[in-house]
Amino acid sequence: MAPHKYNMGVVGNCSFMAYVDIFGGVRWMCLPRFDSYPVFASLVAGDKTGGVFSIAPEGTVPLRQYYKENTNVLCTEIQVPGGEVRITDFAPRFAEHGRRFKPNMLFRMLEKISGTPRIRVQCVPATQEGGRSLEIVQGSNHLRYLGMQATTRLTTNLPLSSILEGDEIVLSGTRWLVFSYGPPLEAPLEETGARFLHETQHYWRQWVKSTSIHGIFQEQVIRSALVLKLHQFEDTGAIIASGTTSLPESPGSGRNWDYRYCWMRDSYYTIRAFADIGHFDEMERYFRYMEDIVARTESDLAPLFTLTGRAVPEERILDWDGYQGNGPVRLGNAANTQRQFDVYGQMLTAILPLYVDRRLLSHRPEADLGIIHQLLRLMARDFDIPDAGIWEFRHLRQAHTYTYLFHWAGACAAMTIARKYGDKELWASAKQLELRAKERLECSFVPELQRYGQAIGSSVADASTLQLVSMGYLQKFPDRALAHVRSLENELSAPGSLFFRYKAKDDFGMPDNTFLITAFWRVEALASVGKVDEALEHLEQLLGYANHLGLFSEDVSLDGGQWGNFPQTYSHVGLMNAVARIATKQDRPFFEEEYC
Repeated sequence: MAPHKYNMGVVGNCSFMAYVDIFGGVRWMCLPRFDSYPVFASLVAGDKTGGVFSIAPEGTVPLRQYYKENTNVLCTEIQVPGGEVRITDFAPRFAEHGRRFKPNMLFRMLEKISGTPRIRVQCVPATQEGGRSLEIVQGSNHLRYLGMQATTRLTTNLPLSSILEGDEIVLSGTRWLVFSYGPPLEAPLEETGARFLHETQHYWRQWVKSTSIHGIFQEQVIRSALVLKLHQFEDTGAIIASGTTSLPESPGSGRNWDYRYCWMRDSYYTIRAFADIGHFDEMERYFRYMEDIVARTESDLAPLFTLTGRAVPEERILDWDGYQGNGPVRLGNAANTQRQFDVYGQMLTAILPLYVDRRLLSHRPEADLGIIHQLLRLMARDFDIPDAGIWEFRHLRQAHTYTYLFHWAGACAAMTIARKYGDKELWASAKQLELRAKERLECSFVPELQRYGQAIGSSVADASTLQLVSMGYLQKFPDRALAHVRSLENELSAPGSLFFRYKAKDDFGMPDNTFLITAFWRVEALASVGKVDEALEHLEQLLGYANHLGLFSEDVSLDGGQWGNFPQTYSHVGLMNAVARIATKQDRPFFEEEYC
């Protein structure tokens, strides 16, 4: 049996995303924004009413699915009774009247490739829990769905009666379907669809054209960059971990989480990746989002927030079957109640370029260091309190090595900012925290194993401690850095260059599948200590764990199958950072780019 893959792609416009499978069906879509209740949810609803938006009649055979080069425009080709059809899906995004135009509309262009193909269009959205029952009303050239939270329409030049009655329709020429949520499409359908498609393709290609990347693995890095861009909610600058909820980390594991929120940790890695490829607008938007959160915070900073910087809803379970019968299906995330103190350092390091990169200083003529002082005060207050850590343990609190690493990195970032602006008080506070963090980190070193443990007093091998190497904490100790990597490899390596995050029981037992970003972290760490050829070998194997569109999941099973939420920003960032590290290490000395 072939390894499990997610046979679908994603389109979006930095407001919403739609997941389209290889048969041309929309399997998941939340409107009006990423973390809204799903409008189409057959991906996890199973036999329950999760809505349906399909084009393929019985007997359809998938042929090919691909992105138009350097865009987030998705083409799906299928063989239907009588011939072949191409479906082009996109969410409009381009400049209009001096502003970014990104309506809550999914455009679907249907084209005949050969023969006399027959299609059957079904479009019935899911209604909000406890809402009114859905009523479909036929207009002159659209279907209107009553019972939704906003005006919802399907505008088309296909016969409406045939859609309502479930009849097959002969596709004799180019036809359009536009699903809108909120203001509907009032302009001419064919002309507007063609223009929007052209403008959207142009936008994405110009965005890619302005991207600074290395000469190796460009195709994979470009696709990863496009994926990351889709996951930033442009209205506020928030960056979500993934657009899905409850895709299981492994079958029957119960490790099904809602990732449609902004984690400070995930965002740190994404923002660093954007900065590395020269896209600073995304960083500035995220800074404004984060600045608002810190300004509103009176006590603790949660590890994750909604797209508007508010508290994430409490976890609740829907009465749905789950992906391939693997429940539960959760909305909300209980991690919002956890204490994860690495967030302070991640915020500080994420925004460092805004204060020191000369390309950005013209946008900040009078730097406000208040947020830096406040983050350091919070770090100092919570410095020695055990936390849930990067893996969000639900019933375990420890003095995590990873948390102290980011205390160190955040303090170093604050010291850099303090030097830049001559703030002696800030520098002194940051220096004190930097020294304390080093002291704590050394307390987690396990001499007999030649590695740093998961936490102070713990010898558990934890892949997150690879970041001690990649982030430069061990820059003056290359032998210890290599020994640390080798010790982790001895315990956490899996066949096919895969890597476990840890091998110890947690709240749900022993992990079954590997965590993909940790495999990329291993590649980055090896390149950092000069093992570039070895890093390249692992990286080339890891590329095979993408699906047919080059999209990566969160987890990978030992047979190479994709599991967990999808696509996962963590994984794509891991690829981008690994490629960048390999490229730069080919002509740069060991650990040149460091915080301190």
